[in-house]
Order: sequence, then C-alpha cells, then structure tokens
Amino acid sequence: MKVLITGGAGFLGLHLATLFCKRKANITLVDIAPYNKKEYPKGCSLINGDVRDKKLMDILTKDKDVVIHAAAALPLWSKKEIFDTNVNGTKNILDVSLKNRVKRFIFISSTAVYGIPKRHPIFETDSIVGVGPYGQSKIEAERVCQEYRKKGLTVTIIRPKTFIGTHRLGVFEILYDWIKDGKKIPMIGSGNNRYQLLEVDDLAEMIYLISITKNIKDINTVFNIGAEKFSTVKEDLQKLFDYANSGSKLLPTPAILVKKTLWFFEKLKISPLYQWIYDTADKDSFVSINRVTKVLKWKPRYSNSQSLIKSFQWYLDNYKEIKLRPSGITHTVGWKQGILGFIKRFM
Repeated sequence: MKVLITGGAGFLGLHLATLFCKRKANITLVDIAPYNKKEYPKGCSLINGDVRDKKLMDILTKDKDVVIHAAAALPLWSKKEIFDTNVNGTKNILDVSLKNRVKRFIFISSTAVYGIPKRHPIFETDSIVGVGPYGQSKIEAERVCQEYRKKGLTVTIIRPKTFIGTHRLGVFEILYDWIKDGKKIPMIGSGNNRYQLLEVDDLAEMIYLISITKNIKDINTVFNIGAEKFSTVKEDLQKLFDYANSGSKLLPTPAILVKKTLWFFEKLKISPLYQWIYDTADKDSFVSINRVTKVLKWKPRYSNSQSLIKSFQWYLDNYKEIKLRPSGITHTVGWKQGILGFIKRFM
C-alpha cells in the first residue's frame, strides 16, 4: 500500500507515519514545515512542499493508493492563510487525486464544524456551524470533498475531537507547564461539563483501518471519533493532578466574566487562547462514535484521563528538550503564554 500524508511534519503526521510503517506501508509525507527526521521511521520519504502547489501534489499522488489529507492552517494563523490552505489546498489535492485515480482519500476535518451545539451527543447528521475562520474553513473544505465524492472519488471525512498524546504541545503545553510547577489551574466555569478528548494513537488506528477496509461504500461518508470513556472536566483533570502529585488544584471561575476577559486579551494579541477554545471550555462537548464503531468493528482504547496522563508523562520525560525549542503556532511546539505567563505567577 502506497500512502501520501499531507501535514506530515505535524503531530498527527508523525503518528500516522509510525503506525503505517509498522504495518509495512510505503509512506510519503509532505509539509511546508521542517521535519525532526530522527523521530520518523526509516524508509519514510520526507518532502517539503505546500498543498497549494498543485504541480507538486500531482507528482506526489500519481502512484498512491491512499491520500491522508491532514495538512491545515491552524486557528492562530491569519484568516487569509487559513482559507487559502484549508480550502484551496484541499481542492488542489482532491483534484489531482481524482485525476490520478487514488483509491481512497481521507480528509481530517474537525468537530469545530459543529460550533457550540446545545444537544449531545453530536451525530454526523447534525447541523454544522463554524465558529471563527478555522471552523468555517473546515466546513467549506468538507463541501469541496462532497463535490469530488459525486465525481467518483472515495472520500472519507473524519471529524475528530481534540486529540492529544506524545509529541502534542500547543495549548496543552501551557496546562502541563502549570501542573508541573504545582500551580492552581483556573477553569472556565465549574468544570462539571463533559468534554471528550481523543488519544492520537486511537485516531491513527482508525485511519489505518479505513485505509484497508474492503467495503469502499461503508467508508465513503463522514465519521465522528472521540474517546469512548470520559467524565467531567473536573474529574478527568483531577485524575491527572493525582498522577502528577505536584500540588495543582482546580480553581473554578465565573464563566461569563472570564470569557469576556479572554476575548479582550485575544484582541490585544497578548493571549494564545482563541475564541473556540474558551467559548466551548465550560460547555458539554462530545460526539457519538456509533457509526465508526459499527463500520470498523473497533473502539478507542484510551479514556480521557489515560490520554492526559500519557501525554503529560511524555512532557515530563522530554521537558528539557521541549523548553529549548522556540515557541510557535503549531501543535508540536509550545505557544507563548503571553498574559497567561504573568497570571501564572500569582497562582
């Protein structure tokens, strides 16, 4: 099986490369970002390139059985970059995949397409309403995917919950940094809401199973995916605190006041937290995974708390190296804490 993975230098791309190589697949990865080559299995082809470069995408898809399109401009990028990469880039690679008769195209979307729903669990058939440029761009990219499905390309759209695991930093690096230092962790609201996460190894396994399943018709659709087992935010984080044993505690806050404050900090560009994070932080947020478990005859292995503990331990094990890295705006590096770093002193 010959597989092309876009966004190959990212957090998910690394885990996909590791799993697929173990299963003896021939892997090519492409990304505009640099690779940490020592982390990738031997035999992977690591290409630097942009999904908006249609000529390059044409070359890379010519002999592929499966294309996994995980490349995306993330919420901290500019609105223009987000739409150009997430919509136009997706159209480029769909077009050449159809032309070159790729057997399966797997698009990594997001549960951000559901906005802030009032009913849970969320099903694949529920309405989609994007919050901010990122969510809106994912909705538009999904519409393009549906157009190419009608043209004959087999397109699986995956809407994962926020996924974490080894090598995941970004906003979680801020949380782990505070916990390591034994700080109180301010929650938006009471923490009694249920917020589903997903272990990246479970997501990678799901994608692999979609890549090899024999029944094409069953995967030519949309799948939600998240942890099967999860509790309230307060309960899941308490298990992480108990494991860390650093003295960290949860600090409930008035949700409305904190959201308005974070919105103000965001507009001043002194906080790394963007609207969708803080707007959904005190809300229930979980999806039904019935469709994917029925089709693939498979269930996620890790609970929320197990995923958090696994990710946090990796952070501790690699703490010195992580702190030597420059900050950035992707999930594989720490984000500048900005005003949050100042607030941390008083926690």
